[in-house]
Amino acid sequence: MKKKKSLVLYALICMLAVSVFFGSEARSAQAASKGTNGVKSLIISGNIPQAQPLVQDNKIQLHALHVYKEGYFMETKARTWWSSNKNVATVDRNGLVTLNDHNGKTFIYTTDGKITDRIAIKVKHGQSTIQKQKGKKYDVIPQAINKMTMEEKVGQMLMPDFRTFNGKNVTELTPEIKALVKKYHLGGVILFRENVVTTDQTTKLVADYQAAAQKQGLLISIDQEGGIVTRLQSGTDFPGNMALGATRSADLSEKVGKAIGEELSALGINFNLAPSLDVNNNPDNPVIGTRSFGEDPKLVSELGIAYIKGLQSTNTAGSAKHFPGHGDTAVDSHLGLPEVPYDLDRLKEVELYPFQQAMNAGIDAVMTAHVTFPKIEPGTAISKKDGSVIAIPATLSHKVLTELMRDDMGFKGVITTDALNMQAIADHFGAVDAAIRAVNAGTDIVLMPVGLESVANGLYDAVNKGEITQERLNQSVERLLTLKVKRSIFKQERLQDIDQLIENAEKVVGSPEHKALEKEAANKSITLVKNDGNALPLANEDNGQVVVIGNTYVEDLASQVKRVYPNSVMIKSAGPSLTSAQLQLVKNAKAVIVGTYTSTVSARSPESAQMKLVNQVINESTAPVIGIGTRNPYDIMAYPNVDAYLAQYNFKTASFAASVDTIFGLNQPAGKLPVTIYDSNKEVLYPFGHGLSY
Repeated sequence: MKKKKSLVLYALICMLAVSVFFGSEARSAQAASKGTNGVKSLIISGNIPQAQPLVQDNKIQLHALHVYKEGYFMETKARTWWSSNKNVATVDRNGLVTLNDHNGKTFIYTTDGKITDRIAIKVKHGQSTIQKQKGKKYDVIPQAINKMTMEEKVGQMLMPDFRTFNGKNVTELTPEIKALVKKYHLGGVILFRENVVTTDQTTKLVADYQAAAQKQGLLISIDQEGGIVTRLQSGTDFPGNMALGATRSADLSEKVGKAIGEELSALGINFNLAPSLDVNNNPDNPVIGTRSFGEDPKLVSELGIAYIKGLQSTNTAGSAKHFPGHGDTAVDSHLGLPEVPYDLDRLKEVELYPFQQAMNAGIDAVMTAHVTFPKIEPGTAISKKDGSVIAIPATLSHKVLTELMRDDMGFKGVITTDALNMQAIADHFGAVDAAIRAVNAGTDIVLMPVGLESVANGLYDAVNKGEITQERLNQSVERLLTLKVKRSIFKQERLQDIDQLIENAEKVVGSPEHKALEKEAANKSITLVKNDGNALPLANEDNGQVVVIGNTYVEDLASQVKRVYPNSVMIKSAGPSLTSAQLQLVKNAKAVIVGTYTSTVSARSPESAQMKLVNQVINESTAPVIGIGTRNPYDIMAYPNVDAYLAQYNFKTASFAASVDTIFGLNQPAGKLPVTIYDSNKEVLYPFGHGLSY
């Protein structure tokens, strides 16, 4: 009898506990109606309809948010997190859920001491499903937009750069910049190499920017593509897209994208303006080149999507660029207004193909190109530079951004302009008019406006005059807030400990694991294009001197040769010819290694000083002459009679080391050309996919 009474008593206690436990839901509603210090409710971010919590290594990061009466929401430090079924999952005090190897369902709860929220997680056969709770309180994005002022909405769309301020590089947040962030309600900023010098300094700068934000977290963006567009001075110098294209490895591309995302995320940078999905089928392209995965749309798509998958798996937003395609151009849009003359059918087969695949794969954002596409956008404008009639570039075209990208291709994510301070836009349209045109065309982010104050006021005036509608603003702000929720970019009520942030960043940025991946990518990318008479590999035995010749980055090349073959000497010369003493070194050499660097058609011309020097060496040397295209693979077009030729695609240390290791047989060349190399008569010299080995 006593045992039965005990069981009954135990059951009553359990029922009471459950009642109290779930009664917290009722108290939540009551607290929400009364409000606490302006707080309307507490929610778990994963319950927001637009949220997409990531599952990585059986872990899910959840965030507790306070929603305020004024409409905005912020991340709060929850007092407690707990799981109703620890067999299925546990949760730590910071909302990090760890899934256990057990089928079932659990509710993850959090409370701030007054209000409670929960989210369900179901696990079956190793697959987890997040089951969101329903209710109007989770529709925080439209509620926030309804309470925002017009100026706040415009501010969300502005992303200026503070590369320098008052003549100095901005490496720490000044009071003046902090005031601008607040005054113009900025939604984001973009960082450049001048801003990101060391890991600890960058971490603090980013944290200070976020602290300066008012109601919404900032999009902190950067162009960390890899290769020639690498901003972090303390990060890992991964080879660029064309080097990855040479490896033909989607797996490697994904790993590189993930590692880049890990480094950016550790620093607090949440938006990478990468990758370039331009199809580089024009050897004369002065601005894309090795930033492209190659000339084949399917290769660009496969490796680009893999890169995106890796990047976004770290919760770092990605942006495909430069839409509709900047690959088949011969003008640098930083300096002029390029044209792509093709019709829509051709564009869909080549230029648009990688972008469509990336959109289908869930890319967060797309960056526009300052390029004209007259078969898509026949409209014209009068240039403010010289009064001439000019074509409307894609960045400012409603037909391209809204009718093509939104309506035809079905893109739902964020559109950002390329930098509006580039001459293709700034010279012809003026700062304010360009911003107004871009917004009406359909962009969501006005990137790097020329004159923050004048552009902001110009946009305010355009809205007040009805030139830009409130509906148009609301569309962009909804997409921007959706991206921030999706990538867990929230303004924090209580800032994280900066020392802990720095400690974590220093473990991740430039880590041994990332350096090993950098070396792997460089080694696998090196392409042996030519090897007449089995000139390579060179023997390691010291039976003569090796001469290293070049100008740009020749010190880096020479130091790597010295590492492997100490009996070597460097000749630095910009050409067009060597001195008699230098020629004597060449004639007495065991082998000659020549590094060439080009980024323009004129630099690649056989008539350039650099190429005249190379051809002199080839003609005068009796020993094998090995050429290395240290940036563009096309350099051999200027010296086709070289004995052996390597395409390196990148001018960072790991790539020089990989080339030298390949020359001396320490690395087996495995790269395949991601582009076609032509001769001076436009005939194919080396086809796409060509690559030799030992």
